Amino acid sequence: MQFNANYYPFPSQRTVVYGRRGMVAASQPLAAQAGLSILQSGGNAVDAAVAAAAALPVVEPTSNGLGGDLFAIVYKDGHMHGLNSSGPAPAHLTPEFVHSQGHKEMPSHGWLPVTVPGIPGGWAALSERFGALSLSDCVEPAAQYAEQGHAVTPVVSHYWRAAVAAFRKMLQGPEFAPWFDTFAPNGEGPKPGDVWQCPDMADTLRGIGATKSRTIYEGEVAQKIAAFAAATGGVITESDLAAFEPEWVQPMSVDYRGYSVWELPPNGQGLVALLALGILDGIDYTDDSVQWTHQMIEAVKLAFADGKAWITDPHEMTINAQQLLTSSYLEQRRNQIGDRAIVCRPGTIDPGGTVYLAAADDQGTMVSLIQSNYMGFGSGIVVPGTGMGLQNRAHTFSLDPNHANYLRPGRRTYHTIIPGFLTKGDQPVGPFGVMGGFMQPQGHVQVLSRSLDQHLNPQAALDAPRFYWEEGCRLQVEQTMPEELVQGLKARGHDITVAQDSGMFGRGQIIWRLPQNVLAGGTESRADGMISVW
Repeated sequence: MQFNANYYPFPSQRTVVYGRRGMVAASQPLAAQAGLSILQSGGNAVDAAVAAAAALPVVEPTSNGLGGDLFAIVYKDGHMHGLNSSGPAPAHLTPEFVHSQGHKEMPSHGWLPVTVPGIPGGWAALSERFGALSLSDCVEPAAQYAEQGHAVTPVVSHYWRAAVAAFRKMLQGPEFAPWFDTFAPNGEGPKPGDVWQCPDMADTLRGIGATKSRTIYEGEVAQKIAAFAAATGGVITESDLAAFEPEWVQPMSVDYRGYSVWELPPNGQGLVALLALGILDGIDYTDDSVQWTHQMIEAVKLAFADGKAWITDPHEMTINAQQLLTSSYLEQRRNQIGDRAIVCRPGTIDPGGTVYLAAADDQGTMVSLIQSNYMGFGSGIVVPGTGMGLQNRAHTFSLDPNHANYLRPGRRTYHTIIPGFLTKGDQPVGPFGVMGGFMQPQGHVQVLSRSLDQHLNPQAALDAPRFYWEEGCRLQVEQTMPEELVQGLKARGHDITVAQDSGMFGRGQIIWRLPQNVLAGGTESRADGMISVW
């Protein structure tokens, strides 16, 4: 039988999913199934989250890889725990070196935007502190997917083939050859339903499990990373890798409609979401969709203006992030919202490549986890013999010494990926997230408003049309946005483009815990995602 896997002539509807013993929501079905298999083998929600996270570089390499970064929020035994597993700039990555290579700003591909990988270390940290099973057990489903091959899903295929076409034009040099050998061995990306396998990635995953990720930082893979960098113009060394450790942090929160919304502190941009929600919490919700959407947009713009001005490595921020969440400061920002669009300039906003997942078990543990290459496949660098693609996160550094996010060796850059969590009083409600570069805090605001202002179920809250603020008064909106809303926003001074593709609007997952310990989950209709439930 032959059919067009990318053609959907009729509306398709997903319904909210319910379960009791456990749930894993991910942007790719095999990742969700990997997490569920671990739950059914005696693992807890943390083990399941690690298993799903390990599968995603295999089944959705268009958005994350073994060389990316990771952030997570874990709710366990009545306590909230935050993990920042983002890597710093290598010791020899200096503004002077970047300039010496002929660049006036940080490039997007090649060795220069590569930072120390954080994902493997994050898996190990989560497993060591909270896991019931070994890390080897948790990564084995992913290793089997890589070793035996898996059928590529439609959305992943779309972005994979687009990346191959773009990389073929823009990436030249010996440092990029392993990427093409790994992800385009036949000269193009896989079509929907094509089988892709990567035995090298399977070996690396099993090495991560056996060594609790130390192979990446001071073992065989670390040696391969450093040797390939030295041979092809990179600056990352074994010393850079060996120095890395994930950091446990305390999540931050604001009140919104009687709930507490939790995000991680900088260097992530969760602060932007908290600022926007804190501003909106002082404004009464209205059923006037034009008025409320306008107010959401303006709150997002004000929040980004602050985020872009201050967020960087938390150890180098010149203010305490909590200063921006005081009631007096939020009121000051709220008072700037009027009936017309205003201009706030935090910088040019770009979409990105990220995966988000959520997991919950029947013991009350819930996990919100996000990991990323930053832009799609990342830097275009794959370490030979490992299947390990490296991120391009250092692209967000500035070469302007007066900028808050100025490039310095050992510094962590402004990070776009943010896991979210919701509580009410002392009770957990659940994890949520929307992946996609600078869309992420905007997605958090819109999804939570749909959930808490409009009382939509998790699936409906994710399905609702979204806006994406770019800069100034410029917006993109989805084709499903009602025409009367689009025209009403234009009348208030918003410069709106109706996007032809939904890729920039993020892809999310939600799991809420209901009375009687019933779990309710939604997964992104803009992706290949699925909820595995027990």
